[in-house]
Amino acid sequence: MARLSIIGVGPGDPELITVAGLRALQAARVVAYPVARPGAESMARTIAAPWMQAGQLELPLHLPMTAAVEPRQQGWAAAARALAEQVGEGADTALLCEGDVSLYASASYLLLSLRQQQQQTELELRLIPGVTSLAAAAAAAHWPLALQQQAMLVAPTPEAPEALLDLLSRAEVLVLLKLHHRWTWVRPLLERQGLLDKTLVAQRLGWPDQTIVPARALRAVSCSYFSLLLIRCCWPTVMPHPLGAEAAPASL
Repeated sequence: MARLSIIGVGPGDPELITVAGLRALQAARVVAYPVARPGAESMARTIAAPWMQAGQLELPLHLPMTAAVEPRQQGWAAAARALAEQVGEGADTALLCEGDVSLYASASYLLLSLRQQQQQTELELRLIPGVTSLAAAAAAAHWPLALQQQAMLVAPTPEAPEALLDLLSRAEVLVLLKLHHRWTWVRPLLERQGLLDKTLVAQRLGWPDQTIVPARALRAVSCSYFSLLLIRCCWPTVMPHPLGAEAAPASL
């Protein structure tokens, strides 16, 4: 029976794909990946390109980037049908997913659409996790994500200061994804809360123009869409404390 493998390819660097992901990708007859519009470039495909094999059939899946519900649902359903059709015809298929397959992932929407269409009983399915952007950022910056019994909270950056203050009140370590234009008001808020020197800003992780900087070094301007914050709200008393404010290389 043919198999659908959903593969997390990491946040940018082709070297961060797992061995399991690499094997599944190279064994696939069909390689599928999401695109924001027909003919557009796929970041997941760009990441995986060095490992793809000659002769593999490529299957771009149009997943509209819109706030409207109906176009998104239609895109997910159409992509799920296309994947099920390839597997149903006996083709081992790999679906590429930037980052991890389960964390704010387009692959999750397709998986749910497959289940809704009751196609999951007709195909063999394997999900292969990938490196997340937050793990890649912490490793590149030599910044322990969580220590001892610290509670870590991961969330998209809120749209309003009140929601961010609520997150900060509940977290010992806070990771904010999808920072983008919100940095214009998030930076002043973190400074008022005394957290600016305990925060790192990472942009376009794994790509040639990747940057990871202490938050104080970045002005309150719009960031890349692919940006995140690592915020350490406190430090365990039992742990050796780093000398001075937490810092990171300006560019890695």
